[in-house]
Amino acid sequence: MPIRTKITGTGFNVPDRIVTNDDLSKIINTNDEWIQQRTGIKQRHFITDETNVDMAEIAAGKALDEAGIKPNDIDALIAATLSPDYTFPSNAPFIQERLGIPKIPAFDVRNQCTGFLYSLATADAFIRAGKYEKILVIGSEAQSGGMDIHNRSRDVAVIFGDGAAAFVVEKTQEDRGILSVSLHGDGGGAKSLWTDAERSYESPRLTCEMLESGATFPSMKGKRVFLEALRSLPLVINEVLDDQGYSIKDVDCFAFHQANLRINQWVTSEMKIPDEKVWNNIDRYGNTTAATIPIVISEAREAGLIKDGSLVVAAAFGSGYTSAALLIRW
Repeated sequence: MPIRTKITGTGFNVPDRIVTNDDLSKIINTNDEWIQQRTGIKQRHFITDETNVDMAEIAAGKALDEAGIKPNDIDALIAATLSPDYTFPSNAPFIQERLGIPKIPAFDVRNQCTGFLYSLATADAFIRAGKYEKILVIGSEAQSGGMDIHNRSRDVAVIFGDGAAAFVVEKTQEDRGILSVSLHGDGGGAKSLWTDAERSYESPRLTCEMLESGATFPSMKGKRVFLEALRSLPLVINEVLDDQGYSIKDVDCFAFHQANLRINQWVTSEMKIPDEKVWNNIDRYGNTTAATIPIVISEAREAGLIKDGSLVVAAAFGSGYTSAALLIRW
C-alpha cells in the first residue's frame, strides 16, 4: 500500500465568553434578525484574558491525548492563523515552546479561511515524501480584538469569532487517511477581502490616518466574495471526488468552512447534498477562520456523524482568493 496520512487525534478550545447578536446590537446599529438572516450566526466566542497561543496549546493537548502520544513524539508543527499573538516571530515557535518540543520545524501558514486545509495538505506532502511521520497541525484565531465594532464595519464585525483546534496526523499504509487534495488560488480577488494597513512598503508602516480611517480593520466586498465562494466550492469538491472515483452519495460527512450559512446552504442544494450529511456550527461560533474546519470535524465526530471508515469532504473558500478541499477516509 502507498504511504498515506491519517488523522489520529483531534481537539478544540473556544473562550468561555459568549457574545450574542443582542450584545453587539448594544454597540452597533444591528439586531439579531438582521445578522441571522444574512449570516446564520446567533453568537460567537471572544477571548478575555487568554491569547491565541493559549487556545492553541489547549487544543493541541487534547489532540495529542486522543492520539495517545506525547509532544516529544511530534516531528513538525504547522500553525495556521491570521491573528498571531505577535507580528513576528510567527505563532508556531511560541506554541512549540509551550509544548516543550524544541528543535523540530515549526512554522505558520497564513491562508486565512483555507489555512487549515492548506496546512493539512502540507503535512500530507511531508509525510508522503517520507520526511516526517507525526505532525501537529493547528488552526487558531483571536480575531475579536482586530474587529472594527462600529457601524461603518458592521457587515464584517458581526461575522468573526475566536477559537482553536488541532489535528495530529501520522504516517500509515492503511487504506485510510487523506485520499485527495485540491488547492486553488486567484490573486485577482485579493483586495475583495483584506486588511489594507499596516503596509510594509510605506514608512512609517502605520499612521494616525490609517487608524482613523479604519484601514487597519478587515473589509469585504460581500457580494463579490459570496459569488466567488459559490463558484469555487463545488469545483474543489468535485475535483477531490473525481480524483478517487467517488460521488456525492458516497460521502458520509461534508465539513464546510463556516463563513456564511447561506453559502453552505446554496452549495448543499446545488450539489444535491443531503442536509443530514452536513455539519454546520456557524450559529454558535461565527467564522473562526483557520480554526473552523477542525472545530467542525471535531464536533461532527462527537455527534457520531464521522466514525471509523467514514468518507469525509472538507472544503473552504477564503481571502486571496483561495479555495481548498480534502477527501479523507476516517
